[in-house]
Amino acid sequence: MENLNFIDPLLHGITPENTGNKLSNLSVKHLICAGVSSLIVGAVLKKAGQNKIAAVVGSLAVPLLASACYKQITKVSKAKKELTDSSGIEYNH
Repeated sequence: MENLNFIDPLLHGITPENTGNKLSNLSVKHLICAGVSSLIVGAVLKKAGQNKIAAVVGSLAVPLLASACYKQITKVSKAKKELTDSSGIEYNH
């Protein structure tokens, strides 16, 4: 037990970095451009006879466009929520 090569970092207060929020650095416009570009490049590669590479590049379009839609929907819903949220103080006159 004394000769451990692995030390659990969570026991020493070291927490893992938040890697789930890397998408927030990209704007919706960039995600849409990347998705559409992926579709176009995939189509050009397919016309050039590179079917396997075209399938890989073209398959990236759906997740990119879905991420852009999700990001836009969350942005709009957050803005609507901020408009309808009250501060918790009710004035009764």
